[in-house]
Amino acid sequence: MVCRNCNARNRLKPQKGKKPVCGKCGTPLPKAGVAAPRVVEVSDRTFDSEVLGFPGTVLVECWAPWCGSCRQIAPVLDRMAREHGGQVKIVKINIDKNPRIAARYQVMSVPTLLFFKSGRLVNTVAGAVPRSEIERSLSAIR
Repeated sequence: MVCRNCNARNRLKPQKGKKPVCGKCGTPLPKAGVAAPRVVEVSDRTFDSEVLGFPGTVLVECWAPWCGSCRQIAPVLDRMAREHGGQVKIVKINIDKNPRIAARYQVMSVPTLLFFKSGRLVNTVAGAVPRSEIERSLSAIR
């Protein structure tokens, strides 16, 4: 389990009556399968565990720091992460620093949104689309 406060990875043993806390910072850890109420940055190394290993719906934004459209859509995704916390996990990946994921999912332009359900890619949307279209795509896979 990844700590939402310090991003440390924690191994958990089921213990009756005890709530799990981060071994590094002591912050209470979320229940397994609960999405973070913020956008999470992932990398080539953490993508499989954060996205493919997540049991629910995940929205992945493939972005680049030089992309103006990516900067425009970022606040929308931040707001959605807070509003959908617990229902949808929203992550972003910088494709300049993480080319393997971009190649694996044939990301040719940024921003590109990848929609996963239980570790399986179910939809791809290229470009800075309105929030209503993002919500429609999410509704279609839930």
